[in-house]
Amino acid sequence: MIQPIQLYTVATPNGRKVSIALEAMGLPYEAHCVDIGAGEQFTEEFVTKVNPNSKIPAIIDPDGPDGAEHRVFESGAILMYLAEKSGQLLSRDPAKRSETIQWLFFQNAGVGPMFGQFGHFYKFGKDNCDHPYPVERYTKEVKRLLGVLEQQLEGQEYLVGEYSIADISTFPWVGCLDWGYEAKEFLGLNEYPNVMAWHERNADKPASKKGAEVCGF
Repeated sequence: MIQPIQLYTVATPNGRKVSIALEAMGLPYEAHCVDIGAGEQFTEEFVTKVNPNSKIPAIIDPDGPDGAEHRVFESGAILMYLAEKSGQLLSRDPAKRSETIQWLFFQNAGVGPMFGQFGHFYKFGKDNCDHPYPVERYTKEVKRLLGVLEQQLEGQEYLVGEYSIADISTFPWVGCLDWGYEAKEFLGLNEYPNVMAWHERNADKPASKKGAEVCGF
């Protein structure tokens, strides 16, 4: 009997990546909702057992390498682990695999941090910072990154031409600019038609819809 993967998460953009991937890959899992507002991610049990960095998402695979229990934290690392475990959504072709990993890192190193900082200052940090510089800085960087995605998606449906963990990693963050930060008009997202069509293509998948509801707010 296959033991389900234990998922610790909440439906932030990073959290959605893993639940959507698990659904898309058809891997059995059990979700544990982490109340990050109450600081559950900082408890001793969470830090020692789940993620030493006190973040979501994280997983514990009871059937890890050599059949031993294995924990994985950092959303990009989790996506790679699940893709390799399932043999799905990460090409075996060396060139395509490399390209997929590049776009996965692009999201984890660029899109996530920059979009997150934009959202913080645009929506959540107004009471603590009324200087225009942070919003101006991160708005400029968000638009630059959207432009990179727009160019990459010209003439193809997915970031590397085929549906992959790179798409799963990135599209929730693009969606969050609207459903999370309410900045669709402010950022002029309709000026990026390739990105918007790609986002809808990903968001409309049954696995995406189901995964987005896991441990929702």
